Amino acid sequence: MKKIAMLVAAAAALATSASAQRPDARPSYHFAPAKNWMNDPNGLVYYDGEYHLFFQYNPHGDRWGHMNWGHAVSRDLVHWQELPIAIPETADVMAFSGSAVIDWNNTSGFGRNGKPPMIAIYTGHNPKAKLQSQYVAYSNDRGRTWTVHGEVLSVGSPEFRDPKVFWHAATNRWVMVAVMALENRAVIFTSPNLKQWTFASSFGPAGGRGKNWECPDLFELPVDGGASGEKRWVLGINLGDNAVGGGSGGQYFVGDFDGTRFTPVQGWPGDAQWMDYGADFYAAVSWNDLPKDDPRRIWIGWANDWRYAEAIPTWPSRGLMTVPRQVTLRKSPEGYRIIQTPVREVATLHGARQDFTATLNDSPTTLPIQGASADLEFAIDAGSSEQVAITLTDGEGYQTVVGVNPTVNEVFLDRTRSGPHFHDGFAARHVAPVDLKTGRVKLRILADESILEVFINDGERTITDRFFRGSSPLRWSSSSRGGSAQLKLTAWSMNAGPVKVAAK
Repeated sequence: MKKIAMLVAAAAALATSASAQRPDARPSYHFAPAKNWMNDPNGLVYYDGEYHLFFQYNPHGDRWGHMNWGHAVSRDLVHWQELPIAIPETADVMAFSGSAVIDWNNTSGFGRNGKPPMIAIYTGHNPKAKLQSQYVAYSNDRGRTWTVHGEVLSVGSPEFRDPKVFWHAATNRWVMVAVMALENRAVIFTSPNLKQWTFASSFGPAGGRGKNWECPDLFELPVDGGASGEKRWVLGINLGDNAVGGGSGGQYFVGDFDGTRFTPVQGWPGDAQWMDYGADFYAAVSWNDLPKDDPRRIWIGWANDWRYAEAIPTWPSRGLMTVPRQVTLRKSPEGYRIIQTPVREVATLHGARQDFTATLNDSPTTLPIQGASADLEFAIDAGSSEQVAITLTDGEGYQTVVGVNPTVNEVFLDRTRSGPHFHDGFAARHVAPVDLKTGRVKLRILADESILEVFINDGERTITDRFFRGSSPLRWSSSSRGGSAQLKLTAWSMNAGPVKVAAK
């Protein structure tokens, strides 16, 4: 969850008039609630054929406040049904971020009729008492209704939050990683039953530091390119500010975990390894309890930034999730690095396909892409050029640019002129470092009305940015500067329909 003080500062920079809002161009394949405010993904868990996506939600308005757990489900990670609120706030306690698990062995005792309960572990935020502590709620009907068990862990702090809980088979117990937010520390607790918790260890400060650490995650992955059978643990930490994109963002560490303590691999660099190089990939957490025949690690992020989150010019909803991404771990001479790719289910939404090749020069070449929701795969050979640009131009002449600069080894996303001004912190150019000595690069761009997710060289780097254009339609073009370049494009329109909303 986000610090209230930072929200007050963000609110001071809101657009000056409600007229700055306009109906949101609904995404076709990114999840957004039907209306009102949404932020962090919570409680990601799979059970009985359904992927559950809980999220921070304000049912009373389109700005932060009155935090409840919203709820959506999907059977394929790309078609979502929004359900009624799962865990509501009470008179004294808001339901802040957390996680969910399936208690297969009924260690909690909350199961019924031989079936395991779904357990939510979340931060209860009591603003009157200035206290954040961890609460448990449970469901016996596939997450449709919930019973709040109550507080299970407190350390007497106003900034102790965002528990990620999972079952650690090697030590036969539950593990929780949470944050002491202002201290930039992750803290680990263990439990036999999800109700009694024992402090185990602490990690940090380390890597990127800011006003707060938030939304941790901890999971194990096999290592591509490592020794035979090598596995490592990834500790993800999100920063409310001071991330690589200038505001909110995520970092990660790679190491070992023995059920008690996380230890980074020897020689891990002191600087943060960033999850994403844009401004709009935050609070990324992964699903628990994926089926045994699906070994993937999948996470999702909130596509927003706390600097301007309350000011984005959309209505009647404010909030958007990225597509779910598969996360893998690769070892290279530079060290361990995560690789992110859209889940394979995204391809099931492909509509008409277009293949196109062109020799680029200073004059823009029109690309055969229809609409603002598309899946685009580019193979670029920069040749003699000093820059290759892919440009989205709207009906008013505003432009958003994805570019490749081989002479300085960077891929960038420039949204400084992407639409009408609504917040001083929004217009920016975000850069990902990429080895471009060969002049060749692959880009996969997921575009969906107001978001671009750029996957570079099969997910070695990503840039995620929102953009808020003027009038439609969007037109796509490409050009090169300082010489010619070669471009190959495969593009698909996307066929997903809007999110379904269940009856309240």
